[in-house]
Amino acid sequence: MADNGPDKKRVSTGSRRWRRARQVVQVLALLLFFYLLLGTRQAGTTALPHDIFFRLDPLVGISTMLASRQWVPALAVGGVTLLLTLVLGRFWCGWLCPLGTILDWTPARRPRRGRSDTAGHWKYVKYLVLSITLLSAALGSLTILVLDPITLLFRTVSNALLPAFSTVVTTVEGWLYRMEPLQPAVEWLDGLVRGWLLTEQAFFIPGLLLIAVFTGVLALNAIRRRFWCRYLCPLGALLGLFSRFAWLRHFVDEGKCTSCRRCALSCPMGAIDPERGFAASAAECTVCLDCAEACPAGVIAFRGQKVHHAIPHFQPSRRQLFASLGVVAIGTALLKTTTFFRSKNPMLVRPPGVQEEELLSKCVRCGECTRVCPTGGLQPSLTTAGWEGLWTPVLVSRFGYCDYSCNSCGQVCPTGAIPRLPLDVKRLAVIGLAVIDEERCLPYAEGKPCIVCEEMCPVPEKAIQLDEESVVNEHGETVILQYPRVIRHLCIGCGICEYQCPLEGEAAIRVYAPGEAPPHEQPQQRRRGQQ
Repeated sequence: MADNGPDKKRVSTGSRRWRRARQVVQVLALLLFFYLLLGTRQAGTTALPHDIFFRLDPLVGISTMLASRQWVPALAVGGVTLLLTLVLGRFWCGWLCPLGTILDWTPARRPRRGRSDTAGHWKYVKYLVLSITLLSAALGSLTILVLDPITLLFRTVSNALLPAFSTVVTTVEGWLYRMEPLQPAVEWLDGLVRGWLLTEQAFFIPGLLLIAVFTGVLALNAIRRRFWCRYLCPLGALLGLFSRFAWLRHFVDEGKCTSCRRCALSCPMGAIDPERGFAASAAECTVCLDCAEACPAGVIAFRGQKVHHAIPHFQPSRRQLFASLGVVAIGTALLKTTTFFRSKNPMLVRPPGVQEEELLSKCVRCGECTRVCPTGGLQPSLTTAGWEGLWTPVLVSRFGYCDYSCNSCGQVCPTGAIPRLPLDVKRLAVIGLAVIDEERCLPYAEGKPCIVCEEMCPVPEKAIQLDEESVVNEHGETVILQYPRVIRHLCIGCGICEYQCPLEGEAAIRVYAPGEAPPHEQPQQRRRGQQ
């Protein structure tokens, strides 16, 4: 074996420094991701744009612009990521992606010594996922974009993990507060974290599904390290297509290589092929530098090289291409035409200013709007909006309402799926119509006084007004009873009446989507006549 002592020391030291630098950058990028996530709240401010990770995500930008047929300037920043990929390869996956960092920290199954750990043909699955994602977007559907790693992580943390954490902490605080000596400490702690860490967003069943999906992504590490990145991630596939032409490349001094295979075993992506002289696939390599540090001979380096013919690349066959097109065409046709996939739900109340078709073609299911909603009324849809509207925002008025003094959801939406309305315009935007259920409303059904909905109505002219009538109560006394009545042309459907209705379970007044409310006003007179 040739004497390579000085070279080994120099290369190993340099690689170790760069690898440490990568780990530092990973930690900083992950901290930045969570800083921006926690800073996304009403009246919250951050040093950088709160949606910078979505802007840098080229898959979000390309898909959104394809689906909406519009140029979205804020999402054009993703082009910078693609340009840098042409220089540095898949550095995003190895250095910046917050989900990739979490996967690096998740325990994983490592290959046995002497066994091959190359990605194999299953790596092409992620290209199929990418093809379906882009073709679906071209046909106007962004449902598959739920698999984008940035939206997946943000949605899981903001819509599931943080609400679950808030619920647990609030419950524990309630228990501790019953002990008088602990009350000052509980109040101090709650004041410290309430608002940015503890939110009013309640934890619901869709959150369990989000947690299950995220746990599944992490659990795949038990099969292979970074299984998600190797085989499934559509963003990784897109960056892989560009990184084939990258200037920075993995280099092995074959004359000094001892064929110990340590580099191949250390590669978390299975990018190094021992059968090809330990060359790394530029499409799979994330420039993590683990191979350079693992090499005992110090003969692996990353340096600028010209693209040449030795690069293996993915060329889908005609059958694979037509199969992908067929899957997308059938899937999109089902989404667009089948009632099961695209339900017309009368309770589908959207955020202010939203046009349904524009929302479906621009919403990337990130969860920013639900994160910032101060009342927790804005929730990700599981079945309310059908399969095509999976995880798009809907207002669930029994859980929370659209605050009359808030327009935050439109301000934080990274794609413009929710229009950025000024507050005075937003207050006039009609998102639904409240309808009283006289079978449950206390004055109508039981002759008991209740005017909560009228008191809570934020519209200056009062969209709920009271009609007074003299009635004889159960004690034979003549009393004045007030009956609430919805003034339809004044109601904006904010839902605070439904939220505040004192009845247990379903409210006596419910908010319907525009044009979906049952037409009944006269029965109010009929019911009062029965008192």
